[in-house]
Amino acid sequence: MGEGSVMSDAADGSWRLTPEHAALTQGLMVSPFGHLAEGSALFLELPAPLRQPADGAWLQALRAVCPITDATAKQVPAAAIAFTWTGLQAMGLDPDTLATFSSAFIEGMHQIDRKRRLSDLPDSGTVIDAGPQWSGNTPDRVPDPSDPTVDHTSITVHAALLLYAADTDLLATFEAAATSALSDHGVEIRHRLELSLRFDAQGQAREHFGFADGLSQPVPEGDSIVSHTNAALPRDRLHGIAAGDVLMGHLNAQNEPAPGPMVARACDPQNFLPAQGAPEGFRNLGLDGSYLVMRELRQDVAAFWASMEAGKGDQDAEWLASHVVGRTMNGDVLTPAGALPRVGKDPHNDFTFFATDPHGLGCPIGSHVRRANPRDGLAPDAQTAPDLLQAAQNHRILRRGRKFGPTIADPRQDDGATRGLLFMCLNTDLVRQFEFVQQTWMLNTSFGSLMHESDPLLGPHGRFTIPAEPLRYRPVIDTFIRFAGGEYFFLPSLPALNYLQSLQTNPMIAVL
Repeated sequence: MGEGSVMSDAADGSWRLTPEHAALTQGLMVSPFGHLAEGSALFLELPAPLRQPADGAWLQALRAVCPITDATAKQVPAAAIAFTWTGLQAMGLDPDTLATFSSAFIEGMHQIDRKRRLSDLPDSGTVIDAGPQWSGNTPDRVPDPSDPTVDHTSITVHAALLLYAADTDLLATFEAAATSALSDHGVEIRHRLELSLRFDAQGQAREHFGFADGLSQPVPEGDSIVSHTNAALPRDRLHGIAAGDVLMGHLNAQNEPAPGPMVARACDPQNFLPAQGAPEGFRNLGLDGSYLVMRELRQDVAAFWASMEAGKGDQDAEWLASHVVGRTMNGDVLTPAGALPRVGKDPHNDFTFFATDPHGLGCPIGSHVRRANPRDGLAPDAQTAPDLLQAAQNHRILRRGRKFGPTIADPRQDDGATRGLLFMCLNTDLVRQFEFVQQTWMLNTSFGSLMHESDPLLGPHGRFTIPAEPLRYRPVIDTFIRFAGGEYFFLPSLPALNYLQSLQTNPMIAVL
């Protein structure tokens, strides 16, 4: 998830791509489309080649009625599309090109080692009882009914289509046009989530537990990044990341072009793809694209507040909940001296933990926001704090999630409805960024000198330490967020979409 609360949908500060890259990049990269409050996620399965060719005709038809928004972000309504590894295989991408994607993307989120890292194993308590309901089902992890360590996934997803509109009527019209185009070409919508920002009366986005959203995002910098006035954008000391950490082909945290997939020159006779950044004899399929992580996380609101009531001690439930998250319900960060003063109407975000709260006496060291982005909070002394802050920036992710499901009438009473967060984030290195945040920060049971604890919001049932003087407080926190499905997706550039649209599937290749 992300620092601030369960997710983020706020505007991403004062940055954008230079015009030459903005025209080639999907708009989801630069905007969460916060001006379009309603949305939907359509998870697609392409027809098997032995039944019907899954060539690019469906994509062409879809884009005719549902144009994919570019990074000038002027289109209303807006749309984005991304593909799983098996989806790219189903589109007819050749095996040599498929092999140039990162190993994490090829193996997929449900590969057994990744399930351990992400705490997605059946006995972790952090997965819904029925097991994950959808994935890309890559060939090396086809569920074996006799293997108890493998969760059966009932739905295969080849692509995810994200739609955004200003209101539900416009969304319904937009979605109907997309659905008709997909159906005409045998593409099935296997799963659907209706998405919302969930604005309150004051215009603040809130997640289902009631906490303010959209409080902190990284700010990319590099030659391809400018301000909204087209001026050069200096690196943000607290939130700055390299453009290549979210965009393939741009310089990343290691000061080298972020790697992405390549296509042999002979496989692109129409020159859809650029040669920029590609080896001799190849074309660059990844340039201006990214990896999109998607995880359907179901929230049990009544269980959350029941756990807060049970563990509150001589405090109240909201006090404990705020310490679990690390911010007040209105988004103000906790410090020993009280919440930091607001910047206008917004929560204060330009702070470091070492300066404001080195021992976690305000915002607990193991709280959700401090684990999601420790800033310099893991530094042993003031001399190393700047280095630890820079190191933390190298693992940041750009979040794009939205909520699904109805607002609960009474947070203390279970109404049986399904609700939660469709977590989405962009990054170019799945292992160094998303998986590192999940495994090394969120779920690490020895994070920041703690022992036998993990993230109290995302992790399994267990103790949670709230430092205090003279005695710390250690309530037991239950599990109330559970994984229901997810996968790693490739978010292609617009030239890469044009290339995929031109492909023809080999009818002799069976797609699982």
